[in-house]
Amino acid sequence: MTQSALKQLQALTTIVADTGDLKAIQQFRPLDATTNPSLITAAAKQAENKALIVEAYQQAKREAYQGAALIERTIDILTVKLGVEILKSIDGRVSTEVDAALSYDTAATIAKAKELLALYQAYGVDQQRILIKIASTWQGIQAAKQLESEGVHCNLTLLFGMHQAKACADAKVTLISPFVGRILDWYKKAEQVDHYPIAQDPGVLSVKQIYQYYKQHQIKTEVMGASFRSIEQVLGLAGCDLLTVAPSLLAELDQDHRTVTAVLNADQIEIVSETPEVLIEAQFEQQLKDDPMASQLLTSGIDGFVQARQQLHVLLEQSFEVSV
Repeated sequence: MTQSALKQLQALTTIVADTGDLKAIQQFRPLDATTNPSLITAAAKQAENKALIVEAYQQAKREAYQGAALIERTIDILTVKLGVEILKSIDGRVSTEVDAALSYDTAATIAKAKELLALYQAYGVDQQRILIKIASTWQGIQAAKQLESEGVHCNLTLLFGMHQAKACADAKVTLISPFVGRILDWYKKAEQVDHYPIAQDPGVLSVKQIYQYYKQHQIKTEVMGASFRSIEQVLGLAGCDLLTVAPSLLAELDQDHRTVTAVLNADQIEIVSETPEVLIEAQFEQQLKDDPMASQLLTSGIDGFVQARQQLHVLLEQSFEVSV
């Protein structure tokens, strides 16, 4: 019998689990895992994580935090504790996201990243196994540039356009996460189209364009397709450096037995001699403004992650009866 599509895909691409669900990670045993505020909030609602939440809250109290600051510190500790648990089940890295409310503040993003890394270090985790996840605003990319220069590896998320990819390349970030599904959703709504064939899927095409540009210019930043709506989208990017996939789609791939072939292959891309374009802030902001899909999705993505963290804040307030 043909190997599952998942097994075949794993031979072409590093598969990453896009979840905070420890059971799912143990089931699929990906190399890496990614989390975000929505996934952390979902994980916090699972009964099996109650002990981690209590431990996080007690640690924050011991550190003498009070009121709203107590809950915010609890969220950071819980986020890292879940990351530590995930790392017990994988051999690679976990992406841990900086509070999205800081996305337009370079200094605050750097400070929060270092707080998260200090927590990981306190739990005995090697910094090389952590990717600090930051939204691909100009300010976020500059924070990542500084962090990378200090040896901190970053994953730039909520990436929707080539201008973001170029700025990330100039910042020498470790990894970018272009969002396939959200791009597709935007175009389906904007153009009132129910379905795009994979060969014309705007999200898939966006990642292909970025991958081609990076390999042509020998940019070392890894490309990790994210935010998938179907296994067809996932397989449409077979051969990409990494693909981060939700457990439901990993399960579908595991049950599918079609033949999987590489769609992307760095060895088949001709290297060009010209230097990659370097954007200044004004150019970046203008190109973002000129791309309504990218600008709208970046804003709504940040807002969504902020709301998810706020939901977790309320959940913890109620659980521990903290007055803020």
